Amino acid sequence: MRTFDELLIEGVEADVGGWGFGWLDGRATEERPPWGYAGLLAERLGRARSALDLDTGGGEIIAEMPSLPPRMAVTEGWAPNAEQARHRLGPRGVDVAEVAPGAPLPFDDSTFDLVSSRHPVRPDFAEIARVLAPGGTYLGQHVGPASAFELIEWFLGPLPRERLARDPAREAAAARAAGLDVVDLRTARCRMEFFDVGAVVWILRKCVWWVPDFDVDRHREPLRRMDAHLREHGVFVAHSTRTLIEATYRDGHVDACDRGHGAGGGGGPRPAPPGR
Repeated sequence: MRTFDELLIEGVEADVGGWGFGWLDGRATEERPPWGYAGLLAERLGRARSALDLDTGGGEIIAEMPSLPPRMAVTEGWAPNAEQARHRLGPRGVDVAEVAPGAPLPFDDSTFDLVSSRHPVRPDFAEIARVLAPGGTYLGQHVGPASAFELIEWFLGPLPRERLARDPAREAAAARAAGLDVVDLRTARCRMEFFDVGAVVWILRKCVWWVPDFDVDRHREPLRRMDAHLREHGVFVAHSTRTLIEATYRDGHVDACDRGHGAGGGGGPRPAPPGR
């Protein structure tokens, strides 16, 4: 293994733009949730006439989709990611809207019959319900409570109050309060593995909300302890948590076929670079 300082330099100098995690190939893995979010989204996009993806990052998940509806829009709050999304999705006719976190969505009421989001910053169910057409669906894979906290607390110490955030039951209650009918709610705990301290530096630079104000000089002591742990044990294990939520905006009508789709999914866990 390379020296501690060499690994720090690699983690600091590597590009963290967009929302791809390919740089971690061979250096870290994350088990995927069992429901197969990409497959669920592809199936629903294939049936939609208009769709909106929120907090799309660099447009990576939408770019993977084999087909898109006639009207497809995405939002992103960080300018460099929005620019990547325009470059990646523009050739497919996707409208990319740069929207600050917490700002109203720049779309008319009842515009979309599908709204989706993978790992949204903070889902605003009132706005989601507003832009959904009657009978429309929200499909989201959210970060769950205490995700990656073994790693986060290595640097910040115990965070008992923060461990209670992103509670799936509270998110479902917020969706219902906004007028949505929650038809599917599932959670998963997924194993994360980091194999060198450079991978840890890189993920903390990319997921800046994990350890606010992370800096290799300021956090050199816990990084050195992490490096020693990795050299002794070969791996640092953490666990991400994920929530699948599907909800429909009803107009006095419940479609049993759609409700059946909500119980779908499939595809077992497989290693992947850690996500947000």
